[in-house]
Formats: sequence, structure tokens, C-alpha cells
Amino acid sequence: MTNYPLGLQPRCYALVPAAGVGARSGADGPKQYVPLAGRPMMAHTLQALAEVPDLVATLVVLAPDDDQFETLLPEFAGERAWVARCGGASRAETVANGLQELLARGAQAHDWVLVHDAARCLLRAEWVQRLISACANDEVGGLLALPLADTLKQASHGRENRVLATVDRQAKWAAQTPQMFRLGLLRPALAGADAGVTDEASAVEALGHQPLLVEGTLENFKVTWPADFALAERLLKSR
Repeated sequence: MTNYPLGLQPRCYALVPAAGVGARSGADGPKQYVPLAGRPMMAHTLQALAEVPDLVATLVVLAPDDDQFETLLPEFAGERAWVARCGGASRAETVANGLQELLARGAQAHDWVLVHDAARCLLRAEWVQRLISACANDEVGGLLALPLADTLKQASHGRENRVLATVDRQAKWAAQTPQMFRLGLLRPALAGADAGVTDEASAVEALGHQPLLVEGTLENFKVTWPADFALAERLLKSR
């Protein structure tokens, strides 16, 4: 385990990778800008993070050629609202570039970074605060996740989707975000990650660590498929 200087109070930063195009969503453009309940999807995400008192700042990492953010989200401004156009070809690369940006802006190795999906737009500040409280004294860090309730089926390979096997769901959790790790741990974890790494926790796991699972909520789902947009909008309007 990495040893960090004693006596230094770690700070918490949020990092939102938003350099992707959301190819599975069916949207005409980047899904983070699709309007939901009258605002771009990502606006709801950033508003929730802005309401978390323990966050020093939120860094949004955009694609280098993104020309929509400031026009569509003019309210994202101020000392706690940071933007960097240094996104990469993959999520891992985008987050790694964002970590480098945080270092350039004064973050230290012992500080916490909470990586959150822009498309988890139903986030609530109290969920983030619960994660921070749970992980504040943890050696590794952790993530919001949800114990699986559904029966899991393994599909066969081929033209038709047929059941190959039923997978034991005991002790299985669905990973969510935010995922909270110290910058000094997450940076080398992502540097050594292979192409199959789809979240920060799996990169940290590959180093031999066991992140803490903090129970989340079903409402914190990731808007991914076309039908998810209508569901997210209904839930946002009901608040």
C-alpha cells in the first residue's frame, strides 16, 4: 500500500469524463448534450456535484474539438467549475489526462478524486457525500454499487441470443459511479490498465487492491440505450 504524508488533510475533487460520443444511445450527437427535462443531460449531473460541500472543484474533461460545452452549459462557472479539453480515445485515457490536469492545478497525490459518468444524470449530492464519508478513512477507496437482484443469464455465441448458463448472482454487484480513489493510486493504476478496463475500480483491482463497495441506488443508472432517455426524463421531471 502506498504511504502518504501524515498530517495532510486530503481534498476531494470530482472528475467527469465527457469526451465520448455515446454511440449506443442512438442520439444524433454526444449524448451528454441531449436535452432532458429542459436542460442538457450533463447539466443535471454537474448541478448535483456542485451541491456536494466536500468537493473542492469539479473538472469536466472534454474532447479537444468540443465546441458546445460553454454554449449549452453557461451556468457551469466559478472557482469550483473547471474545464479541460484533453479527452482521449478511451475512458481510461480521458480520466488519466484529467488526473494530469488536476495535478497541474494543484492537486496532490494524497487527494481524493471522484470519477463520475456524465450520463448518470440522476445523481444526488447526498449519495456522493455518503461515498465520501464511507471512504474517507479507507486505505484503498471505493465506489457506489448496487447488489444484483435479477437472475443472470450467460448468452451463447452465435446469431441468436440463447441461454448458455445461469450465473450465480450471490455476492455480485453492479458498479456505478462516482468511484473514489486517491490520485496517487489511480494514476499508476490507469497507466498500467489494458484495453479491457472499463472503470477506475477495475484498474485499481488489477494492482491487487480491493475497493470498498458502498451501496447506491437503482435511480443512479447510466443513460445508455434509447429507452433510457425517456425514463431519465420522467424521473427528473418528478423531482
